[in-house]
Amino acid sequence: GHQRDVVSSHALTTGELVALAARCADGDRAAQRELFLQTRRVVHRTLFRILGSNRDLEDLLQETYLMVFRSIHRFEGRSSPSTWCCGIAVHVAYNHLRSARRRRHEPEVDVVDPAPGAADQAVEREAVARLYRALDTLDPDQRIAFSLAVIDEQPLAEVAEVLAVSVGAVKTRVWRARKELARLAKKEPALAGYVRDLPGEAP
Repeated sequence: GHQRDVVSSHALTTGELVALAARCADGDRAAQRELFLQTRRVVHRTLFRILGSNRDLEDLLQETYLMVFRSIHRFEGRSSPSTWCCGIAVHVAYNHLRSARRRRHEPEVDVVDPAPGAADQAVEREAVARLYRALDTLDPDQRIAFSLAVIDEQPLAEVAEVLAVSVGAVKTRVWRARKELARLAKKEPALAGYVRDLPGEAP
């Protein structure tokens, strides 16, 4: 019986996650905590890839889970709960980008994992900062598709599932983002090298 109330350290199967989501919908606090712990890393990563290192990231993570638990009764198990939670994270990121475009502030960007080689790291960090400044100018839909498919290197089918659009729509958004970044890179050589080295090609 009550063993399931203990927060487990192992990753759950999709079936177990679906059962967990059903318990969350019934208002089970232990289940909600467990779902948070099981999906937090992938949700945080989704927000991080889209927004870069951002002073609002933790707030946006909280906002995502407030929305997750407010709407979990609508979860139907057609996708995994992780994918569903990431879809809500994308929605939260989209709204944040829309309002940030209205505010237009300089982003705080640090997307590079700490590693040896401080000088190389500084160059890499500057390149990433330039990339995210360029991403700030993109349409949010294009930026989100590009961040997940290219920066995070997720398969197009997975990105399509998270965004609830067709693979063709993801390809189009990524292609438009690349085209705009290539245009910006013409004016900024440091960005050009970074854009050129990004994985994948236009469809």
